[in-house]
Amino acid sequence: MLAALITGALVAPISAAATHPEIPAPAPAHTGTLTPSTLDSAYGANRANAAEAARMAAAHGDRSRADAVRSMADPSRHFLTFDARGSGRAAEVFGDLAKADHVAVLVPGSDTSLDTYDRFRAGALALHKRLGPRAAVIAWLGYETPGTISADVLTTGLAKEAAPELRGFIRELRRVNEHARLTLLCHSYGTVVGARAASGLDISDLVFIGSPGTGVDSAVGLHTKARVWAGRGGGDWIADVPHTSADLFGTTVGFGTDPVSPAFGARVFAAGDGGHSDYLKPGSVSLANIARIVLGKTPEMTHG
Repeated sequence: MLAALITGALVAPISAAATHPEIPAPAPAHTGTLTPSTLDSAYGANRANAAEAARMAAAHGDRSRADAVRSMADPSRHFLTFDARGSGRAAEVFGDLAKADHVAVLVPGSDTSLDTYDRFRAGALALHKRLGPRAAVIAWLGYETPGTISADVLTTGLAKEAAPELRGFIRELRRVNEHARLTLLCHSYGTVVGARAASGLDISDLVFIGSPGTGVDSAVGLHTKARVWAGRGGGDWIADVPHTSADLFGTTVGFGTDPVSPAFGARVFAAGDGGHSDYLKPGSVSLANIARIVLGKTPEMTHG
């Protein structure tokens, strides 16, 4: 089954690359070292970069990318990082990062780019609204996410490349806010990224939702002092993905133990009946429990 998946997945990325040429964009703005006193200047520089990226995309004839990026230049938006080259990178802040008592960093899964960013942003907004004004949420699109139909989505290759970027980003956050309780919230393939980055991270909690597996056999294998949580909605198709791994043509395919299984050893929380994209849906059981983890109100949680 795994062989069939990876063989079929090798075809789509080749044809897709041929029909989607590179969209021109400026190099990222130089924002310097992030500190509480430099946040506003960083936000301003990244908004200006987004505005220039929108102009370049429009001149290139890509109206969809131009529209998506133009909205990111709005004065109400706050980006710690922004790069419109290729599929794009961004880290958007919701709330007062420097003064927040609780900070959640969201790591997305497959098919997340600047062109599909709004759906990722919607979850971050919903979580921030649920947490309240003493918390901040960061939507971290800091790596090249795999396509759902691609060979990359079945291996740890992109996660290995992303992990150092995520570690560096968490270190930067600590320069901006050293006292906040920090939670890393990872969805789908993002759980593979979070697992690769987990060792030594200065975080209180590590949360896996909708995970295909993390690439390690158990929570112990993450080598983290953070509390490890896992949840999966009753309607999430990821439950039907084989939670195993195999060596195929010299590459390890699959991600091993299901994080919500007793064998993995995570703290399992109730995630309701939602599907793969519903974990941060307003009013959902999963959103309520994730917010309790971020706020440290775990005695109030419902468990899976």
